[in-house]
Amino acid sequence: MNHINCSFRLSAVLIALLTLTILPARSQVNMKLGGGIGIVSPTSDFSGSTIDYYNGSNYGLVSGLTIHGKTKIGLSGLNIVGEIDYASLQNTGNSGPGRGLVNISQNIISLKVGPEFHLTIPIIPITPYIGANIAMNRFSGETTFRGVSKVPSATYSVTDATRFGVGFSAGSEVSIGHLLSFDFNFSYNFMNVAGKEWNNVNPETNQRIDSYLSLNDGIDPQYTTGDENHFIVSTRNINSVLVTVSILFGV
Repeated sequence: MNHINCSFRLSAVLIALLTLTILPARSQVNMKLGGGIGIVSPTSDFSGSTIDYYNGSNYGLVSGLTIHGKTKIGLSGLNIVGEIDYASLQNTGNSGPGRGLVNISQNIISLKVGPEFHLTIPIIPITPYIGANIAMNRFSGETTFRGVSKVPSATYSVTDATRFGVGFSAGSEVSIGHLLSFDFNFSYNFMNVAGKEWNNVNPETNQRIDSYLSLNDGIDPQYTTGDENHFIVSTRNINSVLVTVSILFGV
């Protein structure tokens, strides 16, 4: 809960700073506030199967739902966009063909800020745009193992981790009158461009379960061929596709 509160405070500070930055051009400024829902689909090493997750190659997650809040501070031809997203991803399956149960749950809070360039089309109330952002992503979750080889059966919390990334987007705003619009957005997000690491939360022990207790998107420094406790052999990229629809109100 403290992490969520900190995220909201940081989002408020970013939005306030952006507002102050453009106050000199106030006569040309407009602001929109709103939120919406969407679908987030893991790609690259963030996708895969529960068998991949057990083997340490991928995170084994499938598509899930996301909700978000969004603000757009607009000048002529340009918006500055601030956004906070909450996404929940899961997957359930085997640790190997026909054996062991693995249930993975991953929650992500993302704070994003960046420019959005739009093109006004005369007469029709549709405004296409492209954009980019920098993001701070906070990962948390838990994993359940039942009857899995070399891992005690239990539900384990995954240590929270923060990673920094970038994203690119395209979409369209459809205006309904002067104060209401629908925002349709597609984005591709590189969620752990900076901050990759391998973290051993129990350095005094040497057991396989330790590899699952953190995000561990960096190489395990203790990896050796054939070691069943230290098996993450390469860095892992956490990327995602996000498709959302938002309702925005002019203020």
